[in-house]
Amino acid sequence: MASVNEIRQTFLDFFAGKGHEPVASAPLVPRNDPTLLFNNAGMVPFKNVFTGAEKRDYVRAVSSQKCVRAGGKHNDLDNVGYTARHHTFFEMLGNFSFGDYFKEDAIAFAWELLTKDYDLPADRLTVTVYHEDEEAPDLWKKVAGLGDDRIIRIKTSDNFWSMGDTGPCGPCSEIFFDHGDKVPGGPPGSPDEDGDRFIEIWNLVFMQFDQQADGSRLTLPKPSIDTGMGLERIAAVLQGKHDNYDIDLMRALIEASAEASGVSPDGEHAVSHRVIADHLRATSFLIADGVLPSNEGRGYVLRRIMRRAMRHAHIIGARDPLMHRLVPALVAQMGTAYPELQRAQALVTETLKLEEERFRVTLDRGLKLLDEEVAQLSGATTFPGETAFKLYDTYGFPLDLTQDALRPRGIEVDTQAFDAAMARQKAEARAAWSGSGEAATDTIWLELRDAHGATEFLGYDTEVAEGQIVALVKDGAVVDSLKAGDEGAVIVNQTPFYGESGGQMGDTGVMIGAEGTSFAVTDTAKRAGDLHVHLGKVQDGTLSTGGIVELRVDGERRARLRANHSATHLLHEALRRVLGDHVTQKGSLVAEDRLRFDISHPRAVTADEIAQVEAIVNGVVRDNGDVTTRLMTPDEAIEAGALALFGEKYGDEVRVLSMGHSGDQDRAGFFSTELCGGTHVRRLGDIALVKIVSEGAVSSGVRRIEALTGETARQYLIAQEARAQEAADVLKTKIDDLPARVAQLVDERKKLERELAEARKQAALASAGGGGGAPAAAVQEIAGIKVMARRLDGVPAKELRGLVDEGKTEIGSGVVAIVAVADGKAAVAVGVTSDLTDRLSAVDLVRAGSAALGGKGGGGRPDMAQAGGPDPDKADDALAAITSLVAEPASAA
Repeated sequence: MASVNEIRQTFLDFFAGKGHEPVASAPLVPRNDPTLLFNNAGMVPFKNVFTGAEKRDYVRAVSSQKCVRAGGKHNDLDNVGYTARHHTFFEMLGNFSFGDYFKEDAIAFAWELLTKDYDLPADRLTVTVYHEDEEAPDLWKKVAGLGDDRIIRIKTSDNFWSMGDTGPCGPCSEIFFDHGDKVPGGPPGSPDEDGDRFIEIWNLVFMQFDQQADGSRLTLPKPSIDTGMGLERIAAVLQGKHDNYDIDLMRALIEASAEASGVSPDGEHAVSHRVIADHLRATSFLIADGVLPSNEGRGYVLRRIMRRAMRHAHIIGARDPLMHRLVPALVAQMGTAYPELQRAQALVTETLKLEEERFRVTLDRGLKLLDEEVAQLSGATTFPGETAFKLYDTYGFPLDLTQDALRPRGIEVDTQAFDAAMARQKAEARAAWSGSGEAATDTIWLELRDAHGATEFLGYDTEVAEGQIVALVKDGAVVDSLKAGDEGAVIVNQTPFYGESGGQMGDTGVMIGAEGTSFAVTDTAKRAGDLHVHLGKVQDGTLSTGGIVELRVDGERRARLRANHSATHLLHEALRRVLGDHVTQKGSLVAEDRLRFDISHPRAVTADEIAQVEAIVNGVVRDNGDVTTRLMTPDEAIEAGALALFGEKYGDEVRVLSMGHSGDQDRAGFFSTELCGGTHVRRLGDIALVKIVSEGAVSSGVRRIEALTGETARQYLIAQEARAQEAADVLKTKIDDLPARVAQLVDERKKLERELAEARKQAALASAGGGGGAPAAAVQEIAGIKVMARRLDGVPAKELRGLVDEGKTEIGSGVVAIVAVADGKAAVAVGVTSDLTDRLSAVDLVRAGSAALGGKGGGGRPDMAQAGGPDPDKADDALAAITSLVAEPASAA
């Protein structure tokens, strides 16, 4: 029996042998479609190629594309685990022709692969065609010898594919496998087509037309092919299974879940194991491609998938976090085909463990509260949306989890009321997805890239060069010239200006043309991948297409950018050495005056850890090692130990930056080795100094470190020293003695505060005659209960409890109520001696006093409670309210 890995490789090898370029799976986060949360089909990475907006150096391609369908339009999440063929994560095998071959070759390739390489019986295969497509049926007869009874014409849109309302589109031909008459169901198009006998395994899309806005269709000059075959589906067929979850890959993950939990993989908890296995793949690959759990966007969908799996782990009785223990099993199954999974294993494991630990607290608390609320429904089948929102907003229990927990009980959540509650809390309801990350490249830049090719970047070796203007853009349109005062964009055939990317800001400077023409470059950006676009304003003269200009980068600013960028590499490696291998870069900013570096790390970086990182980095800087650059393929670079950013798109050739010296043989003797296209110092001594100035949280699992280098760092330290000297001068001591002097002053202040508090207490409780007892006017007897009620001015609220305790000791049995007025506010505290707490509660009494002061609430214990209020003029009213309430129990009696 062929394994899933063998089936995938057979597909790739077959089409590579037919002249197709093997293309590695694109990251799950799409780079070319802002309307998608995730890549959900094999053709998504090739969308711009099919539309003609992008050209590549091959016309045939084959891939196994990672896909996720768990949010937005394509959302299979709720079905996963309960059906035989729904997944959140799946692999789509596909072969593509970009204006090369068409229907006949596509059909011939498919038939040959299925019946020869995969050795499927030809008599078990049936195909569908679009009813208006007269060519496809004839080709199936010619190529495969199929009769009319095995070629089914479909009239619905199921067999006509379109990219959108307009654009490339065309008929489809789907291939079905017949599991035999022992399985219920009929062929596609029949009344029984929803049965499981005939299973679609491959869809061939013939991109033949260009859909116009007016409803008409034009024939494409170069028709194309896009096919998609779910790897899990074809594996089930080839392995003689009827359920995708019974294939070797999924079964291995299910059994790993069973072993880790001690619960049988089959029987009553089979669904839970299937959910865990499927969601383990989706979460692990999303994390490997740079997505981290959060409360919005892609991170929210990831968290939702993770928490659904974790709830099923809870259902099967797993007492300890389970998901992170299954990562090695997944890497063993899929790590060879997808090396990014191996590289991200530490991060995936750490993220899953931390998220599950947090979620278990939320789950236990939320389910208990949910049960309490359901008990109050009295048989109703609708759960109040306001209550569901309270569970979400106050206790962190997500709506979808509430729905999932209530579904087995036959109870639905009033989602309209939930949404209304959410809208009241925020200015606008939070959408499931607030953006797509990278926006699709503007058509104008793709057109210019195709017309003129990539901009050759000369900036690694020089900051001054000549270039020829190939295009000028103003107000979003291509123009022939830019005149003095015009703002616009200039594209040249070669440039020393670095375009903003990888966190490094774009270069600034000037272009000088003939006859005194000058263009101030205020920013440089990258468009269409490798097109450098110089943005700015014409200062003098006129720039014209075809003109020759001298390009001069602001060298001083570039030097600071170089130093800061190289420092981020050193920081990255030092952080990994101090904090662990799970640390990876999650974003950066390389500016001229500072650097910002975001890392994946589940907790705050301590001061000691920061000190260690600084010491390591500055030690490497002082060694003044070379910065070496090598050009490699991505695979060679990673094999050589280079760190790559998970989910980052790299070309066929990458720059590998190695810095410093190290005895670590995994890094070939270098301290740091990373893939990077930015500009860097030539020797690390050029950085001079690195000073970390801040560390903090950005989002869940992401920390941000900010640092300074070189002269900026030195000036920062000078300013810090000046502030320290200023403080030392005020305290009349030396800087070296400043910490001890400050500690001494703090101790003295605490001592004085204690003495002052004690003096105020004694003064407040002193008798009018100085005898030490409570003044007679302050104590009265109400309904047989001694009540000490006093107003004290200038006493802080924090001292009230001590004063009340003193008063309780003084009177022996009774109630003590004190209102303190200070700084324009009032505070009230009430104490009830223990012999009276069965009759009176300090909480009730203090609330009455707080209400009189214009406050709300108050809390504590039956014997001691405290509250406040904004109206100190009502202090006497507050005492009166308390004494009145003391009298009420006696009156009621």
